[in-house]
Amino acid sequence: MDSKQIEQLLEKYWNCETSLEEEQQLRAHFRGEVPESLSEIADLFRYFDVQQKQQVEHSDFDALVKSQIKQHRPEGKIIKMFYNYGRIAAGLVVVVAATYFVRQEMRKAYPPEITDTYSDPRLALEETKKALLMISKSFNKAQKEVGKIKVFNEAEERIQGKSLDETKEQATKI
Repeated sequence: MDSKQIEQLLEKYWNCETSLEEEQQLRAHFRGEVPESLSEIADLFRYFDVQQKQQVEHSDFDALVKSQIKQHRPEGKIIKMFYNYGRIAAGLVVVVAATYFVRQEMRKAYPPEITDTYSDPRLALEETKKALLMISKSFNKAQKEVGKIKVFNEAEERIQGKSLDETKEQATKI
């Protein structure tokens, strides 16, 4: 093969565009004598050939590799320690958070008992009447304001072209 063909095949090889036959041609070419400019590439192809011919001599190769990895791996006692303490801390955080939320729910479900503030029942009745009267006045005042809002809503509905019957039907459904 001439040098231009080799250069073209090498370009295709580096771009991963060669076929298997073209790669075989490159390997065959670099097994023989090559010019000084391509000696590094020839060394690479020779290395590939040597590596391809090597066989795994150990019958249980996977187990051997795993045991060697375990022998050369650092223990990492500090990481294991932080991992164990981290698990314990996370568990405590979960327990504390659960306790907090359960206590909050218990306070909502079972409020503390209300004790009497008045020892005299007549005085308590008078205070209750005052409170109910105040609520009644506020309710009546609010009812008047709602009437104003109702008039405004009816006017708005007339402007939009809705009939009063449709809105009443909608209000009764709600």
